[in-house]
Amino acid sequence: MKRARKRAPARPSSVGVIDIGSNSVRLVVYQAMERSLVTVFNEKALCGLGREVQTTGLLATDAVDKALTALTRFRALCKVQQVGRVFAIATAACRDASNGPDFIARAEKICGVRIQILSGTEEARYSALGVVSGLHKPDGVVGDLGGGSLELIDVRGHQVHSGVTLPLGGLALQDLAEKSLKKAERIVRDALVDLPQLVAGHGRTFYAVGGTWRALAKIHIIQSGYPLSVMHGYSIPAAPALDFARRLRELAAADMLADIEAVAEARRPLLAYAALVLEFIIRVARPKTIVFSTYGVREGLLYAKLSEKERSLDGLLSAAQTLNELLSRSARHARELIDWTDRLVRVAHLAETEEEKRLRHAACLLSDIGWRMHPDHRGEETYGLILNGNFGSISHEGRIFVALSVFFRYEGFRNEAAPPPLMRRLPKDQIERARILGTAFRVAHLVSAARPGVLPATHFRTRGDELMLVFEHRMVDLIADRVGGRFKQLARLVGRNGSVVLS
Repeated sequence: MKRARKRAPARPSSVGVIDIGSNSVRLVVYQAMERSLVTVFNEKALCGLGREVQTTGLLATDAVDKALTALTRFRALCKVQQVGRVFAIATAACRDASNGPDFIARAEKICGVRIQILSGTEEARYSALGVVSGLHKPDGVVGDLGGGSLELIDVRGHQVHSGVTLPLGGLALQDLAEKSLKKAERIVRDALVDLPQLVAGHGRTFYAVGGTWRALAKIHIIQSGYPLSVMHGYSIPAAPALDFARRLRELAAADMLADIEAVAEARRPLLAYAALVLEFIIRVARPKTIVFSTYGVREGLLYAKLSEKERSLDGLLSAAQTLNELLSRSARHARELIDWTDRLVRVAHLAETEEEKRLRHAACLLSDIGWRMHPDHRGEETYGLILNGNFGSISHEGRIFVALSVFFRYEGFRNEAAPPPLMRRLPKDQIERARILGTAFRVAHLVSAARPGVLPATHFRTRGDELMLVFEHRMVDLIADRVGGRFKQLARLVGRNGSVVLS
């Protein structure tokens, strides 16, 4: 009798988004339609569709040709990658140009899918939803600066309010001002002064979305010597951000921005206009902080298509769980580690905020992702992997904390283990928390060999100033001096004496 063949688990279907913007035309392919999007392919062509729309009312012929050529390649790329489903959107240039409908008709024939021309309101909403999906509990004003328009919209947690769209995108502003920064300054001032959507941002966060603003962030990171080259979640206090924008404008006036190698050549002429808009936004809104988001319209579009249950999931923990399932020896063990550290925090009466708990859970899920690496380099390699991970819903400080916790899990406190250079950017109490968590991981992984079913058979108990790790009798053979030594080290870190006992 023939044995039935086991069917391989179905792979989630990939999803692609073709984004026809006023400056760039882009294809992004994601691994699946899920809460934590994983990018598997990303390509753009800087076509400049919107560079003359404000003055001529038309998409330029050469820009249209470039865009259609890019779309032809994108269609082929989707076929090669066997993308499950493709969504296509177009923004300001296509909705404002009189020959926009003709271009869209030609583009749809090439792409083989319907292209949704977003209204200004829709574009603002999707930008805000992108920020909601990529930043944890945002509270402030989202500003999406494209080539043709600027969208401003208020967001509080998962609540997205009404927005406004203005013709202040880099190409549109350059066109309207006839390439004069002085004229552009008057246009921006008149458009933004006392704008209600900006006034609502007083003392809150301004979330900067869009490629040209990301280019500004990249320049700031380089000039300031900031050691973490992760654009998403990069933040600048408002006052330094205002000084930076002014300085950038002065450099542009002196024609000193032409050779910035960190920024694509086609985008460099727009830097001064992006800096000008940011400057006036800071003046009017008076935000506390500027935070740059790489999540925008495309991510917001897909986030809106998820079920309410999926949208409510924590983006960071979803991403950590995905990495856990891909890279850990046992995904179930990592989930048991969450429960185990929950018990440790409760029994040892360790103070913890909701955000600290969330980061601890993420660190648990990521605590074993470096096991395949060479033992001498697991700490530093895993630290870098987490620190530079392509996921959202976490601040830069949070990234450092989670990465440092797992670094300590592998390296312990050996004198020869050089401390990661970013460690000093954490407050001392957070470094201490990372040490405690990393040491707890060292105990848990030593006890269980990273296999499921063991940690649930161990418990914590206190008596006076003593913290005890209690093993059920069926696990007696797992007790050893090395386990006791590591647990005593953990107990010392939380201000206790430690011992290992049987229940």
